[in-house]
Amino acid sequence: MLKIAITGKGGVGKTTLSALLARTYAADGNTVLAIDANPDANLGTALGISEEDLAHITPIAQMEELIHERTGGKPGTVGGIFKLNPRVDDIPERFSIARNGVRLLVMGTVKKGGSGCLCPESALLRNLLTHLLLRTKEVVILDMDAGIEHLGRGTAGAVDAFITVVEPGRRSIETAKAVKRLAADIGIKKCYVVGNKVSSDADRQFILESLPDFEILGFLNHNSRIAEADRKGISPYDIDSQVAAEIKPIKERLDTIFIRGERK
Repeated sequence: MLKIAITGKGGVGKTTLSALLARTYAADGNTVLAIDANPDANLGTALGISEEDLAHITPIAQMEELIHERTGGKPGTVGGIFKLNPRVDDIPERFSIARNGVRLLVMGTVKKGGSGCLCPESALLRNLLTHLLLRTKEVVILDMDAGIEHLGRGTAGAVDAFITVVEPGRRSIETAKAVKRLAADIGIKKCYVVGNKVSSDADRQFILESLPDFEILGFLNHNSRIAEADRKGISPYDIDSQVAAEIKPIKERLDTIFIRGERK
């Protein structure tokens, strides 16, 4: 099944794209797991999960008892002796929440020690992500920030589509290029782009001309109803049929490349 990692500069709409793809794959009958690995964890709202239900979710990285139980190490410490390959196979089922055909798992982030932190939290998160990408038979949508610290060389090969969301702006374009360089360092050779918040043909042309070495999967138009959905705490997939319609060609392009075998 397809494994998709979505990244980009803050505010470009990567969570919106993650939620739209997850809901679209679920609507087409797929089993979908959405992983929130973004420091500003709000994928649940974008998927259409209520605030009341989300209040019961604790990010995995903050589950100190679980981390200590599985790794033998004390959360918040760097170094020391702990298990580098703790058991994680039961975590997705125990700590995820399912709504609208999508299961959501909130990873959280390691708050101390930096992206290369040798600590119990990092060990658990990395092993969990390896399990989710290499062993699960689901469509996996991974909502990330502009970094790729959750991914290592051991799991990078399991990611089918590494997608950077960009908007018509120079900083967003530069972030996409930086992400591609980081991805190449861990063996991800092909990165894709989705243009978001486009308002004109000139916006589309700017993105196309600025990223000649990327394959553009498609574009999502600027739509004020997406911001309205965020204010109301509902999914953009549910608030406007046009938004749902625009994501379909992007999903179909992914299917063509990866599921039907047209890899480039």
